[in-house]
Amino acid sequence: MRKSRLSQHKQNKLIELFVAGITARTAAELVNVNKTTAAYYFHRLRLLIYQNSLHLEMFEGEIEADESYFGSARTGKRGRGAAGKIAVFGLLKRNGKVYTVAVPNTQSATLLPIIREKVKPDSIVYTDTYRSYDVLDVSEFSHFRINHSTHFAENHNHINGIENFWSQAKRHLRKFNGIPKAHFELYLKECEWRFNYSDIKTQISILKQLVKGSLV
Repeated sequence: MRKSRLSQHKQNKLIELFVAGITARTAAELVNVNKTTAAYYFHRLRLLIYQNSLHLEMFEGEIEADESYFGSARTGKRGRGAAGKIAVFGLLKRNGKVYTVAVPNTQSATLLPIIREKVKPDSIVYTDTYRSYDVLDVSEFSHFRINHSTHFAENHNHINGIENFWSQAKRHLRKFNGIPKAHFELYLKECEWRFNYSDIKTQISILKQLVKGSLV
């Protein structure tokens, strides 16, 4: 991030409003800056989050895996593979962090390499009964399925955690009334980051450090 002409006070206020989930248009009014300036600053914050979101550690233990679709509501085909929507795959370590990535499709050949890259062998992987997860039955992972047509949880066998993340992410993104596809992954990683660092003070501190570090 190049050195901003905004005062440190205004930058700090924009960071706080970003963390609060306020849109750039509203933030511009509250901080008394041009809406283009606020939108650019928010974009740079998302870019910093994206650039620093690489997961170096692999997940292990109990992992939930699921795919979801993001985009405006459309008529016609719904559910998996809904026309015009962006497919996203997610992994969540129970009582831990989430990892998300936009994918070209949700076939086994696409999802399995991601699981192998991010999850340690012998971990327990929970999924629903989507056929793309069949390959996990003969993999290096212990695989358990939950049949959503009959119930949503069976003791430890569920994917409620990752499904809760999808709900949170879609609720957050809905307020923007449409996101350009070119910037979708920035918003996706923002949602991931908000989930992984849920404490507001921690989020503000992280962003201030990222901004400071980007000016060095």
